[in-house]
Amino acid sequence: MAEVAEAAQDGPDGGGATEGAGYRQELKRSLGSFQVFAISFAFISVAVGIFATFDQVLLTAGPVGIWLWLIAAVGQTLVALVVAQFAARIPLSGSSYQWASRLGNPRVGWWFGWLTFCYLAIAVVAIDNALASQAFMPLAGMATDEDTARVITLVVLVVQALLAIASTRLVSWINSAAVGLELALVVVVAISLVIAVLVTGNGSAANLTSRGVTEGTPGYFAVGGGLMLAMIMGLATLVGFDSAANLAEEAKDPLRSVPRAIVASVVAAGVLGMLFLITLTVAIEDIPRISNEASPVAAIMHDRLGAVAERVLLTAITFAFFGAGIVVMVSCSRLVYAMSRDSRFPAHQVMRRVSPRTHTPIPATVLILALGAVLMVALPGSALLELITASTILPALIYGSTIVLYLVVRRRLDRRKGAFDLGRGELPVAVCALVWTLFALFVLVAPDEALTSVVIVAGLLVLGALFFLGMLVFDRQALASEPTSGSASGSASGPPSGPGGGSTPGP
Repeated sequence: MAEVAEAAQDGPDGGGATEGAGYRQELKRSLGSFQVFAISFAFISVAVGIFATFDQVLLTAGPVGIWLWLIAAVGQTLVALVVAQFAARIPLSGSSYQWASRLGNPRVGWWFGWLTFCYLAIAVVAIDNALASQAFMPLAGMATDEDTARVITLVVLVVQALLAIASTRLVSWINSAAVGLELALVVVVAISLVIAVLVTGNGSAANLTSRGVTEGTPGYFAVGGGLMLAMIMGLATLVGFDSAANLAEEAKDPLRSVPRAIVASVVAAGVLGMLFLITLTVAIEDIPRISNEASPVAAIMHDRLGAVAERVLLTAITFAFFGAGIVVMVSCSRLVYAMSRDSRFPAHQVMRRVSPRTHTPIPATVLILALGAVLMVALPGSALLELITASTILPALIYGSTIVLYLVVRRRLDRRKGAFDLGRGELPVAVCALVWTLFALFVLVAPDEALTSVVIVAGLLVLGALFFLGMLVFDRQALASEPTSGSASGSASGPPSGPGGGSTPGP
């Protein structure tokens, strides 16, 4: 592991990190600091998250539920600080899969990779389907129709796949534009709403402490009750900040740019999200009516700023959805590529291939597109919704496992001058992050409605176990060791060296 971090300093762009880990540098390093930040921020997509979940907060906890966002932001920042510690030492595509494989062992790493793959593959479909049904169709004046939304989702998936295959730099440009627009949107809308409230005298700061339509609801403070359910807005939105680590092999100066992007994206999203929520809530004039709107954010914009502002919001949200979706697709394809070049993913001989012209993993990207198409075509509406809901549990499992890994191996981590490092604060931060993650997981599984989601997650684990057992029986060597700096492997050169092939067992 020390060889990986040391090699990352060989050039100004950190170009030696991949070779130091035993791989050839096949992906092009084209992402600057802001572009790396934009990747993580776009995955979080604070405006999209609030747009999609604000209605649930109003219906389950009332306007006062927005303050739980602040708690979630602090907790997820603690998690991001721990994740950044790994990103500053092992800057390889695959993020937690690589960290666990090299600091634990390949078998443990495989499970990290499988959980992350399941989450990202489902998240692509969830984001693009929400783009179609919650943003694009209302913007285009189309009536609500599930079949139409699915067709639009498929079209969006195809466009995103083509862009992801064409160029990582093109994706980063689109994503940076989406993030810039989203940042401007949140700030401008917040300021505009404050001005509108001050000018008209409508709206009230008392909304910030109101239970709204949930006033008098039994079980409001109970475990799994309305107030706890409101926490899900922050937990479902402030995730994916580690996506920058999945593109570490395409980042310049990855030991600095990637960990900084991970932490900065969560902090920025937390602050901007809280500002956005406060101004939205204060601007509500009729809480019962807004609470029952299909899109409360759009309704508030329409009431306060007019129909034109509402359409501008929907346009910006559509673009933000698109940016978030393409980032998730690219991130998932890099994970598939990373596992495949280690011969640890189905059809790895194909999935490890990188185009010499575009420097992108085309088969891995096509796989994500194909899985999305299958989910759209094969699953009925209720099943698709349950699958998407189940995916909110996976990040908590992944982050919790990552923190446990960190606590186990932290004494073996090297410290590089200039790289991100918590120093003496690492242990208290990691312990607090673990406590928070366990609480977040409890919040996600405690409600009665979460039982189906838990069953689906268990099913994904069983499916993974079947493939894992198959590898132990038919390809045990792939799980025996990691590549080393003396055995630079890559897509074109076949699987990484195993025992007897120049590599040494992992720690």
